[in-house]
Amino acid sequence: MVDGNRDTAPSFDEWVAARGSALIGFAYLVTADLARAEEAVQDALSRAYGRWSRISRGQDPEPYIRRMIINADISGWRRFGKRETPVAAVIPAGAASSLDVAVAVTEEDAMWRLCAGLPRRQRAAVVLRYYEDLPDAQIAAILDCSESTVRSQIHRALATMRYALTEEAGRDG
Repeated sequence: MVDGNRDTAPSFDEWVAARGSALIGFAYLVTADLARAEEAVQDALSRAYGRWSRISRGQDPEPYIRRMIINADISGWRRFGKRETPVAAVIPAGAASSLDVAVAVTEEDAMWRLCAGLPRRQRAAVVLRYYEDLPDAQIAAILDCSESTVRSQIHRALATMRYALTEEAGRDG
């Protein structure tokens, strides 16, 4: 933020008020579960609060906080031994009778279901590239890996999704 003629970092509360919902959206895309997303964001922000002056000094804190969110989710998953089992989208009971609504929900959700079935690092790379529209360098910084690893993760994710679509088309046809 600019205050008069000097640059100052936003306060923690101001920054969270401005970016909090976007962080939860990002975490949801990475975790595929709203409760886990909220938990990861809360954990990351509670850890960032004590270090805010260092995190926000002279740089955009968002990439650092995003990395903290990914780490918080991975730590939670490891700590509690959770294993992910993607399931087909559930169509609400009221919508099941309407073919138009069911088709719309299915089409809208098809790519997300494929993405949710990917391993965590591949899903994070895909979310950062295609949902957040970040370049390889920023994705590498957030995921704490090299740019070539980012490209490899995205390539593998897209190949997996392409294969799943081909298999699904084979069953339908």
